[in-house]
Amino acid sequence: MSDTEEMVEEWVQFMANISVPKIPDGEKVDFDDIQKKRQEKDLSELQSLIEAHFEQRKKEEEELLSLVNRIADNKKGGKKQTEREKKKKILAERKKTLNIDHLNEDRLKEKANELWNLLMGLESEKFDLTDTLKRQKYDVRGLHNRVQFSL
Repeated sequence: MSDTEEMVEEWVQFMANISVPKIPDGEKVDFDDIQKKRQEKDLSELQSLIEAHFEQRKKEEEELLSLVNRIADNKKGGKKQTEREKKKKILAERKKTLNIDHLNEDRLKEKANELWNLLMGLESEKFDLTDTLKRQKYDVRGLHNRVQFSL
């Protein structure tokens, strides 16, 4: 078979597969009805495409919002505070303003004694914590040595 004959045979098969609506013999054909049916079919296909588009768009918007929220959470919690920043934050919480402008001499002396006692308490607590730290370091070194010699 030549190329032309093959093409003709393919064309005949293609045309045979196409379903063309048959017009009944002797009856009136209502082209307006056919057009309305075609428009209704096109309209329903278009509406389904629009619905599919909006559903896809809604999913994409939800994904975008979740990503934006995740990024915002990473920015909030992602930055670790250094020890210096933690110390500044704690000191800012503990720091109190002194309102001593309106106090007389006796009240100023009382306030100074209060602050002195507070300072002494803090120094005592610092000494105790330092001593505890030294003791714990000593214990850890001893345990470390015991583990090394037992291996």
